[in-house]
Amino acid sequence: MRVQVGESTPDYGDQVRSDDALAIGDVVRRSGVAASAIRYYESLGLLTSTRTAGGRRRYRRSVLRRLAVIRAAQGVGLGLDDVARALDGIPVDRAPTAAQWARISSAWRPQLDQRIQALEAVRDRLDSCIGCGCLSLSRCALYNPGDELGAEGSGARLLPPSARR
Repeated sequence: MRVQVGESTPDYGDQVRSDDALAIGDVVRRSGVAASAIRYYESLGLLTSTRTAGGRRRYRRSVLRRLAVIRAAQGVGLGLDDVARALDGIPVDRAPTAAQWARISSAWRPQLDQRIQALEAVRDRLDSCIGCGCLSLSRCALYNPGDELGAEGSGARLLPPSARR
């Protein structure tokens, strides 16, 4: 179905039109995202699909944009929980608009700035570690500055937030 300029597109409600529907294999080929990941994102509520009479998934083309948002977030080290919060309020069967993307990306900016600062701190301290060979979690200025984790007792501890991911 081709829509001419000036014509309105029919409203199909929640149903995916057959000429707008993508099988999961089509989504995989066009997005580069594994089918298992697509199904996982769907189980988390980040994506949605409809089912054919035979039970096969069909996705709106907007799923490609939502997958791009997910991949962009993961590419800069953000988690799926960050993506879920960012996409909250946007219907799951729709892609973010330009204004919504501007809101999402500006909301992620402080997290990214913090992550950049942490990476710069690690980079700047690497010179002092090269050749050190201390392998000491109590004295290592890079992984455990000031033995912060030692105050929590002996044994393995979580890395400080600046060194996570």
